[in-house]
Amino acid sequence: MRLDVVTIFPEYLEPLNVSLVGKARARGQLDVHVHDLRSWTYDRHNTVDDTPYGGGPGMVMKTGPWGDALDTVLADGYEAGSRAPALIVPTPSGRPFTQELAVHLSERPWLVFTPARYEGIDRRVIDEYATRMDVYEVSIGDYVLAGGEAAVLVVTEAVARLLPGVLGNAESHQDDSFAPGAMAHLLEGPVYTKPPHWRGREIPDVLVSGHHGKIARWRRDEALKRTTAHRPDLIEGADPEGFDKKDREMLSILGWEPDPAGEPYGRFWRKAPDVEE
Repeated sequence: MRLDVVTIFPEYLEPLNVSLVGKARARGQLDVHVHDLRSWTYDRHNTVDDTPYGGGPGMVMKTGPWGDALDTVLADGYEAGSRAPALIVPTPSGRPFTQELAVHLSERPWLVFTPARYEGIDRRVIDEYATRMDVYEVSIGDYVLAGGEAAVLVVTEAVARLLPGVLGNAESHQDDSFAPGAMAHLLEGPVYTKPPHWRGREIPDVLVSGHHGKIARWRRDEALKRTTAHRPDLIEGADPEGFDKKDREMLSILGWEPDPAGEPYGRFWRKAPDVEE
């Protein structure tokens, strides 16, 4: 997979040289190119922004540098043999970045990132390149950062670890929280390793029982507990057919009930706790 990132802060992308992503680059599984947008400015101040039409606070990144930069990046990529680029635009107004989208992007051969600063990039740039390639406007959360570089790091790591051969265990990501195809998307439960005793704390007995069925059930129950505590919306929105009899027993203990009026029938909901008068 080829990755191109155009940014005014190339140094922000240094983490791409470490950890799994860095190893994938060293092995040739990821071909990463970081470009300084200011290389495509032609005034002595290397200006990349200007005031917004219509007024308002902040500055907007200009069409000229972005257009010239993307034209050069795409030409270089095509000349090197890359094909089927996809433009990734980190923005708070984009679609949520999910594990499902990470899997989809991991199947693309070439990703081009445009992390913006200020109030964003002149919309005409995105519209122009949408006529040439697929464009994904993505948000990594309901908050605003100073720029899109952090989002590039998030998306890159989420995508890179899904590439064949990047993880030591090819099946490691199949049990991830939010893994596509997982029964009723749940958060992963707690994990433990040696030693078995630490500061008066023990690991759960079931994990050393050798009973694989009981271990699997314990992990499933812990996932239900953690999802209830941290992301109840995942249970509320889950297909009820994704829960087996044992799941339903645990959900009942956790305060969930099937909603007979739900659409479709049987989705789970929790009653509000009783308030003492």
